[in-house]
Amino acid sequence: MQIALGLARRGLGNTHPNPAVGCVLVRPDQNNRVIGRGWTQAGGRPHAETVALEQAGDHANGATAYVTLEPCCHHGETPPCSDALIAAGIKRAVIALEDPDPRVSGRSIARLMESGIHVTADVCMAEAAWLNSGFISRIALNRPYFTLKTATTLDGKTATATGHSQWITGPEARAAGHGLRATHDAVLTGIGTVLADDPMLNCRLAGCEVRSPIRVVLDAGLSITTDHAMVRSATPDMPVWIFTSGEDPPPGHAEALADIDGVHIIASPQPVSGHLDLKFVATCLAGEGINRVLIESGGAVAASFVAAGLIDEIVWFHAASLIGGDGKSAIARLGVDTLEQAPMFERISARQVGADMMETYVTKRQ
Repeated sequence: MQIALGLARRGLGNTHPNPAVGCVLVRPDQNNRVIGRGWTQAGGRPHAETVALEQAGDHANGATAYVTLEPCCHHGETPPCSDALIAAGIKRAVIALEDPDPRVSGRSIARLMESGIHVTADVCMAEAAWLNSGFISRIALNRPYFTLKTATTLDGKTATATGHSQWITGPEARAAGHGLRATHDAVLTGIGTVLADDPMLNCRLAGCEVRSPIRVVLDAGLSITTDHAMVRSATPDMPVWIFTSGEDPPPGHAEALADIDGVHIIASPQPVSGHLDLKFVATCLAGEGINRVLIESGGAVAASFVAAGLIDEIVWFHAASLIGGDGKSAIARLGVDTLEQAPMFERISARQVGADMMETYVTKRQ
């Protein structure tokens, strides 16, 4: 199952709207020889089980299948994986996690058992749930799993008072940040960051350029232009989605943006105090099949997501330097008056990346 989980990780950020699944087929009568392995391919098709079964061929008859998520049992663009496993003649299925999708949710396990296949469930369940936290969030909460990524000095500053920020962290940390982009379906920022830095927000790791996520911009007043780097680089394969309330844009501006292949403008409710409705944004992204979103933004957008209770995870890169109180903070004002009001997080990992530290936190739910 650990091998299957490792295979599933290869699909993270590349399989939406489907979950990232891994599958390993072994022959118990041949000293557990691996005869097939697979993971969910780009765009969610083909499924991991299909890939593994194609590799195994006739050798799948009598095999054991290790799958990180309950196989599908409903007809979509492809036939059900549970039927494929049954038809292949597997004798045993080891499943890490029941699929939360109500179209599946235990039905495949029942079908496999009714067909005489011995099923062992809940193997490495916690690891499988963590791996597919985005898919689970979208199905159960109707919103993606949001990870806030930031790179700061030791005192939590992202830039000097003049806005100088390149580069706070070193090349190894920046490469790790690009790796995060490759494992998320979308990367989200605010118009303030676009106007200040004109970022591309693509993945520039060698060999991972095709893993660039959908770029999402929160832009209530539609201030982004056709000259910005994200818009210039927009393609159907690397699109830009712009959430806007359309407040008095220049004549023809929205039309010029919408005419660019790869730019998608999403009309949002009127903003409150200048901020778009983040729960609308989250629901809309979920409706588009987005499982995992990486937030790379300024302090205002970061604080808005924290205040809305939408941050599930924080990946924080710390450089061994100080800027001081006049620098720009990673998180803007939250209005916390007492410690009891402060959002709480739990650190789950910490490692050195070059000269910097990379720490991961998850939200402590009340």
